[in-house]
Amino acid sequence: MESDPRPIRRRLLRWFAQHQRTLPWRSDPTPYRVWVSEIMLQQTQVATVIPYFERFVRRFSDVAALAAADLQDVLAVWAGLGYYSRARNLHRAAGLIASAGRFPDTLEGLLALPGVGRYTAGAILSIAFDKPAPILDGNVARVLCRLSAIGGDPKSPAVRRRLWSLAETLVPPRRPSQFNQAMMELGALVCTPRSPLCGRCPLAALCEAKRQDRPEAYPAAGRKTRVLTERWAVALVRRGGCVLMTRRAEGARWGGLWEFPGTTVAATGNAEADLRRFLKDELSLSPSQFAQVGRVRHQLTHRNMTVEVFAAAAPKGRPSTASAWVAPANIEARPISKLTRKIAALL
Repeated sequence: MESDPRPIRRRLLRWFAQHQRTLPWRSDPTPYRVWVSEIMLQQTQVATVIPYFERFVRRFSDVAALAAADLQDVLAVWAGLGYYSRARNLHRAAGLIASAGRFPDTLEGLLALPGVGRYTAGAILSIAFDKPAPILDGNVARVLCRLSAIGGDPKSPAVRRRLWSLAETLVPPRRPSQFNQAMMELGALVCTPRSPLCGRCPLAALCEAKRQDRPEAYPAAGRKTRVLTERWAVALVRRGGCVLMTRRAEGARWGGLWEFPGTTVAATGNAEADLRRFLKDELSLSPSQFAQVGRVRHQLTHRNMTVEVFAAAAPKGRPSTASAWVAPANIEARPISKLTRKIAALL
């Protein structure tokens, strides 16, 4: 890559003007909309985010509306998008912004918000406020590694520092919003992890990895995260036309979401026995008419789950935890995960 950043800027901005995608947060890049979109896009693909973003901003049109909303309503709109701590952080941050009376427009002010790191802060500053702040997400890191043939794990501290320095050098003082979006767009559409479309890349003539004819050698593959296999047993406990649901504590994983009661089961364990014990010890329930009704498989980023689902009839009495008897038609109105939605389909 050339030491002069101006050819990169010119070529990339010209390409972006012709090839940028039409995305809902680009049509009106207010700080609020950019912030919501960037939080949703963390570890989630654009195509998945679009309908969630549109529903979210229809329901909570600005920071004040989000701050005034009940967290359960926020989680209900978010349900299915995953990584629910993002929704809780948005809600908490909205309260802080509303109390301050203005959206922060400095790096320090943005980093003080829950769930906002250096990349998200840079995206908000450049895209919403048009300030020359660098960004570095997975797409941008890949483009930079190939442009300069930077070896090593891009997640390692040393390589990370080098990439941030390079991103800061490249972002122009004028039109930083367009430039940073162009960098992300190039990584998403052209400079892809596998089989990059170098013939369509506006920076191919300036790219060291292309000159070496080894674009896929950069960036170096990081160490793979171990994928865990888990076995669960879940109960669809019925009474009077309703089914029992419990709500996870706010501090727990998937906190605030509603689900059917269940427990983990050892690989060689007895699912029905473990589930009966869990219902008795944790919920003071001893259901009758136990029967397995199906099996659900669910994959998360680093976990593969197999869930054995049992139907049961419950005796009278109230379970001893945060719970409710919910009509099947009303389950979708509560904040639930994709896994719970799969299990509900067996009702």
